[in-house]
Amino acid sequence: MRASAAALRALRARHGDAPALLRTRSGRTALVLLDPQDLRRFYEEPVSVLAADPPEKCRGLGAAEPAGTGCSRAELRTERRQISAEVLAADLPVHPSCEPFLAAVAEEARHLTATGTLDLARARQAVNRAARRIVLGDAAAADEELAGWLTQLRAEGKGLRGGRVRSARTTRSVRDKARARIQEYARHADGGTLVGRAARHADPTGTLDTVGEAEHWLLAMGAVPDTLMRTLLLLGAHPAEQDVAAAEAVAEAGEGPGRGELPRLRACVRESLRLYPVVPDLIRVTRAETEWRGVRYPAGTSVLLPAAFHQRDPERVPAAHVFVPGRWKNPRADQDIRMAPFSHGGGRCPGDQLGLMITAALCAEVLRGHRIGAGRPVLDPVGPLPSTLDPRGIRLTLTRR
Repeated sequence: MRASAAALRALRARHGDAPALLRTRSGRTALVLLDPQDLRRFYEEPVSVLAADPPEKCRGLGAAEPAGTGCSRAELRTERRQISAEVLAADLPVHPSCEPFLAAVAEEARHLTATGTLDLARARQAVNRAARRIVLGDAAAADEELAGWLTQLRAEGKGLRGGRVRSARTTRSVRDKARARIQEYARHADGGTLVGRAARHADPTGTLDTVGEAEHWLLAMGAVPDTLMRTLLLLGAHPAEQDVAAAEAVAEAGEGPGRGELPRLRACVRESLRLYPVVPDLIRVTRAETEWRGVRYPAGTSVLLPAAFHQRDPERVPAAHVFVPGRWKNPRADQDIRMAPFSHGGGRCPGDQLGLMITAALCAEVLRGHRIGAGRPVLDPVGPLPSTLDPRGIRLTLTRR
């Protein structure tokens, strides 16, 4: 459903800021939101008005859909989401289990700097090992079979958005094997892991599926390697910013209680996500007839929020196509409705702080001992950055400091 920035700017020039119906190349239509005031409503509407997932997606998945995801009934989903937010410590910049988490990150980050070059495959191996330790415990670090099953499930999720889809039976078989393996780790996980914290959490309604949540967390962390590679490439193209970030990483290594905060590096990660969001477009579906700017639309209307477009809209975002981590120093930047690296409102990602902590810590581990030199692709440090940046094509050069 993605529309190009040029097409959206042309649409706004013709029709103004009001939402506009756009027919995509696939033949589907969507109500596209072009004004920030409509973005606020999009994020604030309850799921009873705007469904978080298209109904046809939920019907197509059936039993293969993990518990606790968007296709759950609204009241159960809210309960699970609250528990998940507490386990992930959504309101805390540094997770209560930061000590074992950061230890796992530091140990696995050695794989990132084992040679003089870094690519996505190496980043995925290191990050996924750390993720399994954080979610399930150290015993899961070397479980490449589980990693393969999760990779299949992640690819299947992408297939739902337009690619080839396996049979439901095959998908269910892979998920069953992954769930059984996760459940085995969960039985022996200590209280410092995410699955251990979830198991100890009070669940008076019996709605929490600990294994399903653990699977969901592992799949979600699959986005970290891509963001890590983009952030490091951007730092390599901006030597002055890299020096500031490296100095922060070195200083942080000797700190105690504040370890894990890394505000400058977190700003770099946020800016990378602004430029290259994990989810460039957000789509919801109306559950009843709704009105937008005086025009009524029937139930079942797809509503498209082009997040990547708004985050890089040169008409409303200063230096929209330039890497400027300093913009995130403003405490109100995180509430800017145009910026949605982790969404807003009730749909905000509960793992945003944990994801920032892990990604910033990985960057710090690289920068403490190494300088990022010329990499591929070559980025212009002062000119507009490309609209897309495929992490599979990124190659970084590392030299000892």
